[in-house]
Amino acid sequence: MDHFDFRDGSRYCFVMESLHAPWRIEYILAPKPVQTDSLFSQIAQSSDDEANYVIARARTCFALLNRYPYTGGHLMVVPYKQVQDFSGLLDEELADLLKLTRSCQNALSRVMKAHGFNIGINLGKVAGAGILEHLHIHVVPRWEGDTNFMPVLSGTNVVPQALTELAALLRAALANEPISN
Repeated sequence: MDHFDFRDGSRYCFVMESLHAPWRIEYILAPKPVQTDSLFSQIAQSSDDEANYVIARARTCFALLNRYPYTGGHLMVVPYKQVQDFSGLLDEELADLLKLTRSCQNALSRVMKAHGFNIGINLGKVAGAGILEHLHIHVVPRWEGDTNFMPVLSGTNVVPQALTELAALLRAALANEPISN
């Protein structure tokens, strides 16, 4: 049992409970090789879309599920060109990036029945970018009431569906979605 002492002398006691997410240890312990190309550039050049959870490819960008998602359905839309920010993209590439983002949002709405979305971009380390060298857009589906005790009290999210299963459903949904080619 742990406690917190207030200035007025009162004490708040709480029990710290552990929630286990064993799939995260693979990422934490995996060797982090020095790379000349970003992870996204390697995935862009790979032909194994299933292993990389790539769900759509357009002319100048692609979309993939986040392997370590904030919540179920968290995906990213990435330009093939490795740039740090929007100034490195041509207008056509920027338009393709936003069109594919819209298509992915539509597919997530149909497949996962999302009630809303957080769509965002982290530019720079201080802004929370995990892959600094390669611009990408996060698309995170949200549902009414999805902020429950798990993320609020324990900093844990429940991902309700296997990535391979969700990737297959989204690929099928995106096959019927008009995406820039």
